[in-house]
Amino acid sequence: MTHLLILGAGFSGKAIGQTFRAAGFSVSGTTRSAEKAEGLCALGIAPILYDGGPIPEALAADMARATHVVQSIAPGKEGDPLFRAGMPPISALMPELAWAGYLSTVGVYGDHKGGWVDENTALNPVSTRSVERVEAENRWLDFGRASGLPVAVLRLAGIYGPGRNALRNMEEGTARRLVKKDQVFNRIRVEDIGRSALFLAQKSLGGLWNITDNEPGPPQDVVAEAARLMGLPVPPDIPFETAELSPMARSFYAENKRVSNAKLRAAGFELRFPDYRQSLAELHAAGRWRG
Repeated sequence: MTHLLILGAGFSGKAIGQTFRAAGFSVSGTTRSAEKAEGLCALGIAPILYDGGPIPEALAADMARATHVVQSIAPGKEGDPLFRAGMPPISALMPELAWAGYLSTVGVYGDHKGGWVDENTALNPVSTRSVERVEAENRWLDFGRASGLPVAVLRLAGIYGPGRNALRNMEEGTARRLVKKDQVFNRIRVEDIGRSALFLAQKSLGGLWNITDNEPGPPQDVVAEAARLMGLPVPPDIPFETAELSPMARSFYAENKRVSNAKLRAAGFELRFPDYRQSLAELHAAGRWRG
């Protein structure tokens, strides 16, 4: 039986797991907490407690039967957990492996002053976390080349979906319209992350893939559309220059680019949610914005 192991079954990992389960896979996923393990069980994803250190017995046993793996654990200063010093080779840990997916970020491209980028664009990571992602990408791609297995690097845009979206922010009164001249962001609905991962796995496709919707756009426009759908006043504009932001939030605005998904679409993948307007409308009509 085909079995998917998700290393780091968080927001994206759970969506991937649900998509693979619907396609007939058995699915397991790691989490750090017993509370989150219960949530995975509720979705039909077998939970395994793992903190990113040495491989515990339960995880080793699951790895031994995994035909597919998705790695979603952030690398950190010591690099990707599966490539750290003293870790057994992946081929030994997962002898049945037929496909691997590594969840990265479009942040690896850095700042392109609002210009378009694709999978052939030279990388220019700015933040430390993006630099770490590039290193981890390379380790996974090197493993794919050495093993002859298809290893897909999924570069994810800004992730949203049920429970994490502008409609919920409007309802809770936390939505803000930060305005920075010519700034755009790229985004992807979480269910389309799951669908794209399954698409790549079923076609045994490796290499680099931008996972983003069709329409990069200003973040304040998303908030305005959410307000329209909710029948609430549009929050006032807040100039970026005077806004109170965390260092993490401010760093996102230091990068401005339009990420192309042309390669993914050319391969035959069709987005269910091609832009934020259709996506927010679906969340609102189905009453799913709270999760």
